[in-house]
Amino acid sequence: MPTPTDDRRDLLTVIAYMKAAPGKADELRAGLEALIEPTSQEDGYVNYDLHEAVEEPGTFFFYENWESPAHLDAHLATPHLVQFAGRIDELLDENGLTITRLKRIA
Repeated sequence: MPTPTDDRRDLLTVIAYMKAAPGKADELRAGLEALIEPTSQEDGYVNYDLHEAVEEPGTFFFYENWESPAHLDAHLATPHLVQFAGRIDELLDENGLTITRLKRIA
């Protein structure tokens, strides 16, 4: 099964990592799932896939691809994401959110 970057090495890949605060896994999961539909309508969207760690329930990853860094920046400024970001302190553990921007090299 091909991945978005097989034919598009120019895409910006993003991995967003977060772990739920104690007792907040279900609430965090629901909040993350609610981001998927509006994000899929954004300019520059390629994919926005939510994953949960098998060995660590409550640990979530988004695997994303965007047409450009500018499209990602626009995504980060959308109302649905800004609203979610306002809840990060209550939903995530003390390590918060880690966002890593990647460029495929092989």
